[in-house]
Amino acid sequence: MGILLRWLGAFLLLAAIFNPTSWNYVTWARTSWGEQTPLVVFLGLILGVIAMIYLVATLRSIGILGSIVIAAIFAAGLWVLTDWGVLGLDNSALNIWLGILVLSLILGIGMSWSILRQRMSGQQTTDEVDG
Repeated sequence: MGILLRWLGAFLLLAAIFNPTSWNYVTWARTSWGEQTPLVVFLGLILGVIAMIYLVATLRSIGILGSIVIAAIFAAGLWVLTDWGVLGLDNSALNIWLGILVLSLILGIGMSWSILRQRMSGQQTTDEVDG
C-alpha cells in the first residue's frame, strides 16, 4: 500500500505542476502572475521543494542509470502498444498524460526502491554515514 501511495503522490504532484487541462500550476501561474505574484511564487516554491524531495530520493536510490533503464522499459512498452495499434500518438493530451504517468512511475519506484529491494532480497538498505 505504501508503494502505491508514493506513486500516487508523485502522479498528483506532476499533474498539479502541469497537465493538458487548464487546472495546473503552470497555466495558473501564467494567468495570475500580475495579480497574485507572491502566491504564485510561494506555491511554486512549495511544489518545487516537494518535487526536489522525490527527485533526490529517486536519484539516491536508483540513480540516473536506473531512471534511464526504467524510462526505456516504459518507452519500449509504449512502442509495442503503438506498433500493435492499441495506442496512437497523434493525441497530444494523451501523450502528456502518458509522460506524467511514466515520470510518476519512475519517481514512485525511486521513492519505494528500498522497500522493493528489501522484499525481493530480504536485505535491509541503510545509508552510509562517514563519521
